[in-house]
Amino acid sequence: QVQLVESGGGLVQPGGSLRLSCAASGSIFSINDMGWYRQAPGKQRELVAAITSGGSTNYADSVKGRFTISRDNAKNTVYLQMNSLKPEDTAVYYCNAEIRRLGLRNIYLYWGQGTQVTVSS
Repeated sequence: QVQLVESGGGLVQPGGSLRLSCAASGSIFSINDMGWYRQAPGKQRELVAAITSGGSTNYADSVKGRFTISRDNAKNTVYLQMNSLKPEDTAVYYCNAEIRRLGLRNIYLYWGQGTQVTVSS
């Protein structure tokens, strides 16, 4: 079994910062790309940022310059540092990871359970 567990969400005022973490655990052989998505009420889930195993990153235009994705491969953990938060960043944030499990050849996409981020004064 593999699990992704997110933490770090909460309520923050506009202009504030939050750091999200997502730790993968279980029978993991290797992890390829990891990413963060978000879903606001009444909207589709959208990509926020992604990072390859080698550290290359990709961001949605709406968060460029404000959010930073990073990962610690030794800890199987991906982070999302969110600065200069805006009310429109309010959403449930989900992490995902492409994981190859021990003893298996295929790579599967796993998702975390989501963490709420609310930006409001």
